[in-house]
Order: sequence, then structure tokens, then C-alpha cells
Amino acid sequence: MGCSIREFFEREGEARFRDIEASVIDALTQGQEGVLSTGGGVVLRPENRNNLRDRTQVVYLNSSPDELFRRLRHDKNRPLLQVADPLQRLRDLYAQRHPLYRETAHFSVDTGRPSVAALVNMIVMQLDHAGVLSSR
Repeated sequence: MGCSIREFFEREGEARFRDIEASVIDALTQGQEGVLSTGGGVVLRPENRNNLRDRTQVVYLNSSPDELFRRLRHDKNRPLLQVADPLQRLRDLYAQRHPLYRETAHFSVDTGRPSVAALVNMIVMQLDHAGVLSSR
């Protein structure tokens, strides 16, 4: 897009960002293998949820709003959190998005505070147990 997400949101708005995001999700989920790390709002559009669920194996990395706030409280590059009460905003976003992620995900991992290596191991174990890794 040639700029940061924050700048894009300011210039073009969230709806235009979500249009581009949906186009990219559609393109990237058509037969390619790899890992796709999405932004939190990707599940807002039904076509994204369908493409992700039907064409990929979705692992939902579930973090509580309090944990997200701890990690992101100093991040000035997230446009949706540039509000007077970012913790309440995270709680509202979680209430909206959590059910959509649960609907979309094949696997779910509660992130809490384990190390990255521990999270990767949890994900690999779930994928292996489900036979996803051995079938590729």
C-alpha cells in the first residue's frame, strides 16, 4: 500500500483497507501453501471467514483483552487503539471478533504468556494430532 496501516486508515479509511484485505486473502488462499498471519479484523467479513476456513487450516491465537493491552499499550501504529480507553476498545473488539474466530478456526491456542517456542510446539502438536502435517 506504500504506507503504514495507520496512515492508510487516516487517508483511505477502514472500509477501503478491508476491501484490499479481502482481495489479498482471496488471492493468497487459492492453492498456495505457507503460513499466513492475518490482522485481527480479518474475520469481520464473511468472505474472509469462508475463504480461510474452506481453503486453509486456521489456528486462532486467542489472547485476552488484558493480555493484548499489556503487549500493545505503547503501540502507536494501531489505528483502532488510538482512543481514550484502549483497554475498553480491546474488550469491545474481542467481544465482536472472538465468536467469529471461533467460527472460523480449525484449531485454537490460548496464548497467555508462554514463550514463542512453546506456542509453536502447541500449534505443531495440534496440527500433527489432526493429521494435517502428515498429509502435506
